[in-house]
Amino acid sequence: QIPKDPAQRRLWELTMLSRQLQQVHPNVLAKVLQQETVYQNQEIVVINKPYGLPVHGGPGIRNCIADVLPILAKMLENMKAEPLHLCHRLDKETTGVMVLARSKEVAEKVRLLFKTRQVEKIYWAITLGTPDPAEGIVEIPIVEKEVRSHQSHYKMTLAPSYHLSPEDGKVVKGRRNRRAESAVTRYRLLSSSSACSLLELQPITGVKHQIRVHLAYGLGCPILGDHKYSHWSKLAPQKLPEITLKRLKLEQSKARHLPLHLHAHQLSLPLGQQIDLICKPPLFFLKTLKKLDLDV
Repeated sequence: QIPKDPAQRRLWELTMLSRQLQQVHPNVLAKVLQQETVYQNQEIVVINKPYGLPVHGGPGIRNCIADVLPILAKMLENMKAEPLHLCHRLDKETTGVMVLARSKEVAEKVRLLFKTRQVEKIYWAITLGTPDPAEGIVEIPIVEKEVRSHQSHYKMTLAPSYHLSPEDGKVVKGRRNRRAESAVTRYRLLSSSSACSLLELQPITGVKHQIRVHLAYGLGCPILGDHKYSHWSKLAPQKLPEITLKRLKLEQSKARHLPLHLHAHQLSLPLGQQIDLICKPPLFFLKTLKKLDLDV
C-alpha cells in the first residue's frame, strides 16, 4: 500500500529502494553503480554509493557491492577487465564517495593511505540538536560492548580515559580499557534550524561507527535517522522533537522509517597527484535539508 502522505511516501520509497537493490539481478545492480561513477582514471574508479546497499555480503544479504565488482569492471572497461577491488568500507546506510581500485597493487596502496591517515575525508550529517561549542574535536576512545536488555545486542560506545569521582566530583583518570581504540573526530556546525543541525565532520581515525558514536554519545547530537545510537539501552526508533516532526510532516510512530542522514561528501587522495573527489548528497538528504530549512 503506497502511503498518500508525501513524507511517508518518500520514506516508503527509500525502504523499497533498499529492498529492490537486494532483489535485482547483479547485472542491474552493476548498471546502477556504473551510473553512479563520478571519477575514473588508470588506477581507480570512484562511485557515489547508494543508500541501503551493503559493501560486503552476510546473512540475509543477496546483493552487495563486493559481489558485482567483476561485472562493473567489464561494464566500465571491457570484457577482459580484471575485477575491481575494494579499498575501504562505508556502512550500509551511508551514502557518498567510495574508492575502488583497478588492480590489487593499487588497492594495497590506497588501503595503506587510509591506514596511515593520509586520506582526508569530509562527511556531512544532519543531527538532532546543535553541538556546543559549534566547532571542535571529539577525542574519546571507542569500544564494542554488549548491551544487556530484553533484547541483548552489541554496540560501539565511548570508553573515556577520565570520569568524575562519585565521592567528591573530582576528575579522575581511570584505567584504560585494553580493547578500546583511540578515535578522533573534528566537527563544524554549518547550519542549524528546526531543532536540527547540518554538521561537517572529519574523522581523523577510522573506528567502526566512529562518527555515529561521537555525535550521539560524545556531543549528545545523534544523526537524524540513526535508530541504533539514539538510545543506549534499547533498540528503538529515534524520538524526534515536535518541531522536527512538523517540518518533516511525519508522525512519531513512523519515525522508524527515517533513513540515516550521513553522507561521505568529500575525499582527498594523494595518489601520485592530489585527487579531490566530491559526491553530492542523495535526493532524500537534500529534501530533508530543505524541509528543515538548513542552509548549505
